[in-house]
Amino acid sequence: MAFNFKQVMNKPERLAPGHRLCAGCGAGITVRTVLRALKPEDHAVIGNATGCLEVSSFMYPYTSYEDSYIHNAFACAGATLSGVETAYNALKKRGRIDDTYKFITFGGDGGTYDIGIQSLSGAMERGHDMVYVCYDNGAYMNTGIQRSSATPMYADTTTTPVGSASVGKLQSRKDLAKVIAAHNVPYVAQSTFTPMMKDLYEKAEKAIYTPGAAFLNVMAPCPRGWRYDAADIAQICKLAIDTCYWPLFEVIEGKWILNYEPKKKLPIEDFLRAQGRFKHLFKPGNEHLIEQFQAEVDKRWEDLLYMTAK
Repeated sequence: MAFNFKQVMNKPERLAPGHRLCAGCGAGITVRTVLRALKPEDHAVIGNATGCLEVSSFMYPYTSYEDSYIHNAFACAGATLSGVETAYNALKKRGRIDDTYKFITFGGDGGTYDIGIQSLSGAMERGHDMVYVCYDNGAYMNTGIQRSSATPMYADTTTTPVGSASVGKLQSRKDLAKVIAAHNVPYVAQSTFTPMMKDLYEKAEKAIYTPGAAFLNVMAPCPRGWRYDAADIAQICKLAIDTCYWPLFEVIEGKWILNYEPKKKLPIEDFLRAQGRFKHLFKPGNEHLIEQFQAEVDKRWEDLLYMTAK
């Protein structure tokens, strides 16, 4: 079905208002858009690893979710939902459940790239009919903006502080979408916030209704950790796409598909300059750091073009 913004926005909200997420936070936008891709008649079980999203949308015994909700520890979001999905299949086979349920779990990059990758990998390898959504805000934001393996190089965090002896995080960020694609699951996609949220909505719909395991990696900016004005989140995402820092692509049954190629690829400094965590890169004498960042982005972009050209 063709994307119809008015119809999409008229679908029922599954994340209730009144949660405690920061203004300009990407996690809430991610959740609302992904859950809106559910058919109104379908039920869902929502899993949530510990993190910003969990502490802001859940306070026992209350949650912001209209569907069934499970909060679990950092390490086991993938395992928890795969277990629930297995129990559902057993009960449905015995005629104990008639309704259709979908299984969607959310985790930040700390609970996905790092602490939760073992249970995520297991769930993907076993092929459970579930969707894992990583809202990637590039650090452990909930506990004080510590670096994660999703943090980009040279970012200023509380565990990679910029100063006379440090230029920020030294390592490149992990390419988790490629890691999960190597599990040979039916659907993997990378997205962020685009006009009318079309890209993320359509990918969420595919992920939810493609039988088997699916993974969505969503760049979800954090105003506190990235240090931008809350109202600028859409511009931050656009710069990430147009500099090719965060390409939009899908991997469907092993086939890599590029969803967007900018007509004019912008320099990475346009994306970096918009965030306070990179302000040190623009001091005299640090030009070579921006060049190294650009080289890393260019290499990954060329690798993606090669993969999608096959």
